[in-house]
Amino acid sequence: MQEVRIDAAPLERLEHLLPPARVEILERNAALARSLLAGRTIWNLNSTAQGGGVAEMLQVLLAYGRGAGVNTRWLVLEGDPEFFVITKRMHNMLHGARGDGGNLGPRQLGHYLEVSRTNAKVAASMVGPDDVVLLHDPQTAGLVEPLRATGARVAWRCHVGSGMVTEETEKAWGFLRSLIEPAEAFVFSRPSYVPAWLPPDRVRIIAPSIDPFSTKNAEMEPAEIGATLRQAGLVDLPADGGSLVFARRQGSTGTVRAHRGLLLDDTPLPADARIILQVSRWDRLKDMTGVLSGVAANLDLLPEDAHLVLAGPDVLGVSDDPEGAAVLETCRSLRDQLPEGARRRIHLCCLPMDDVDENAHLVNALQRHAAVVVQKSLAEGFGLTVTEPMWKGRPVVAAAVGGIPDQIEDGISGILLRDPADTVALTKAVAELLADPARAAALGAAAHDRVRDYFLGDRHLVQWVQLFDGVLRAT
Repeated sequence: MQEVRIDAAPLERLEHLLPPARVEILERNAALARSLLAGRTIWNLNSTAQGGGVAEMLQVLLAYGRGAGVNTRWLVLEGDPEFFVITKRMHNMLHGARGDGGNLGPRQLGHYLEVSRTNAKVAASMVGPDDVVLLHDPQTAGLVEPLRATGARVAWRCHVGSGMVTEETEKAWGFLRSLIEPAEAFVFSRPSYVPAWLPPDRVRIIAPSIDPFSTKNAEMEPAEIGATLRQAGLVDLPADGGSLVFARRQGSTGTVRAHRGLLLDDTPLPADARIILQVSRWDRLKDMTGVLSGVAANLDLLPEDAHLVLAGPDVLGVSDDPEGAAVLETCRSLRDQLPEGARRRIHLCCLPMDDVDENAHLVNALQRHAAVVVQKSLAEGFGLTVTEPMWKGRPVVAAAVGGIPDQIEDGISGILLRDPADTVALTKAVAELLADPARAAALGAAAHDRVRDYFLGDRHLVQWVQLFDGVLRAT
């Protein structure tokens, strides 16, 4: 089991973005947290330190917690490939998808519990009886009971889900039910994700959030964006003196390295290309293959300077997602089969994971440079890859699945696709925005305001304090 180092971040840097009433609420709850949690440690446990939205949120929220004077720590569990195949299967089934079609039977449960016991033994040696533990997602469900046995208060947080009850969701919840029921609280992103058998008084709804000062979301000057994309070999932009320096999470700085080969089997995009961008894991539910095939089939609807970029992590750097390599290989095969003219306008990008801060900086530059951002997921727990470009004022076209409709007001702060499989509608919506820059800018401005009002970290931190208060009062 790995502990992730977290440095404190001052709440004051967040407060200057907020109206006075929200600053007062944040400060009042920070004071409550210091009093309530004095002498205690807040532990967060999940399955990876990088490569996903949960890890990114924990980096930020725990840093602010430490800045508020609360002792927050983060542990990442360890598992073998079979364990992560089982948990990825659960992840897909909780979304209502078949995933790899494999079983969640006694053999899978036995192996899952064996790995959980090994991790629980290490975690229990660190967690104290007065502490509070927040476990994240199906990978950690097997730790609920062992960590409660230490005397700690334990909450389980599920970041995924489906608004419908299906055969797949029932199988996944059947696997998890006895493991999570001993928890003292349960946290979900949306009410529709909560199984009916959970006691309502122990359920909390907390939507995810972003940090506007993180490396992925920090402001970037146009020259800095251009220099970053040129240095990374992504866009053939002219050199204009922009900075290659970026801020790291721990307060130091880094410099964008010269990269070649991040665009697979490809050369940098032309400087005048208008980029249609989807940033996601190489995950079947993100439907990168569907975006590629759909846009390729409808390229005649788009202007000739429009290029599609599908950007995801280097699959070797994401340890808890065993299907990533297969999805990426399918995308490569689909692109290879396209006519040369289409292939020149459709690009696959694998961003390096050996430096997570540089990775975040590259995503930031891509999102800010994009003309339109899309997220044609088949299912989503929430969709931070929607929140991020919204904050940056980008027009977003996204499938109306999972938590995405909580973020985008259709026609006001983005465009929602009612049918995620309708690639003609996707391409037409993008084409309309490319043809109407004023409308695209208006949607982007409204998107930024929407994130400021509802999806910044102050709201999330306040809800965490309320969660911990409730858990401690209930014991």
